[in-house]
Amino acid sequence: MESQERASTVGDDNEKNGVDKSQTPMTNGNNTMTVLKGLIGHRANGQATRNEDSWEEVTIEVPWGTVQGKWWGSRSRQPILALHGWQDNCGTFDRLCPLMPAEISVLCIDLPGHGKSSPYPKGMQYFLFWDGISLIRRIIRKFGWKNITLMGHSLGGALTFMYAASFPAEVDKLINIDIAGPTVRSIERQAETIGWALDKFLDYETLPETKVPCYSYNEMVKLVLDAYDGSVDEASVKILMERGMERAPQHLNKDGYHFSRDLRLKVSLLGMFTAEQVLTYAKRIRCKTLNIRGDPGMNFENPQVYDEVIEILKTNAKLVIYKVVPGTHHLHLVNPERVAPIINEFLLNA
Repeated sequence: MESQERASTVGDDNEKNGVDKSQTPMTNGNNTMTVLKGLIGHRANGQATRNEDSWEEVTIEVPWGTVQGKWWGSRSRQPILALHGWQDNCGTFDRLCPLMPAEISVLCIDLPGHGKSSPYPKGMQYFLFWDGISLIRRIIRKFGWKNITLMGHSLGGALTFMYAASFPAEVDKLINIDIAGPTVRSIERQAETIGWALDKFLDYETLPETKVPCYSYNEMVKLVLDAYDGSVDEASVKILMERGMERAPQHLNKDGYHFSRDLRLKVSLLGMFTAEQVLTYAKRIRCKTLNIRGDPGMNFENPQVYDEVIEILKTNAKLVIYKVVPGTHHLHLVNPERVAPIINEFLLNA
């Protein structure tokens, strides 16, 4: 399934603070095109918002390849940096960003191995939490941003939480959706599962290309819909699959699609945190924080840790706004109209 063609390349020395290139040619590989900026769209609650196509594809160069993303709004402003959940992609914010204020830019990225971003080379492990914190730092240093605002859903929210704890003086605002901090595992469970996780990781790494599952479009949509167990609807799956699937290579002589994300990402147990670690990191966060929790939302293994993190944040952070909103774990994608007004109020008035 082909996504929209809006491309630009971000190198080490350009795009400081988001140079506006809306009227200049952008280059991505051998393709050169003029970026078409979307016009300001409708008004929500009296606030001008964007059209659904007011974004451009962005390429950020990294040592292992590229990180891809969607930049919503003007490139002349420092954006919110938004991170998606595990095995999702930056399309998770496609319904939310058009409902956000037009004067606020948002850069939604595909994490390594997700969506259109390069996977890690074979022989490298994915340590999802530490990798993500390092990636945020890499991007912020590349652009030279200060007083950043971060937004994350699920795994993305765990990463923004950890970044705000690691660099407490450099984050202005933190917006997390149905996540408080990294998913916790007891030391005993980590010890029990590490062997299985390592073997599974190596199995995926050595899986022959001919053995990678191939599906029709409808089969893939149904597979994802079933796997998410009610967290998303069919329309949401189709949005995620715009970046989450790719045609099988011609040399395989298969008529169908593969998942675009790295199979090795299915092993998520490496580098987990204990509850004690997460609560200790929570004490370091100082920025203004908005936490939107879905009801019923995610069925967490240790739900009490979520509440404990919020209470610690209320003690140490400049401001904590905690809202419980009816919806699934993907409420920002399925019901963005319930989430957007809360986020907009926080961004404009907190």
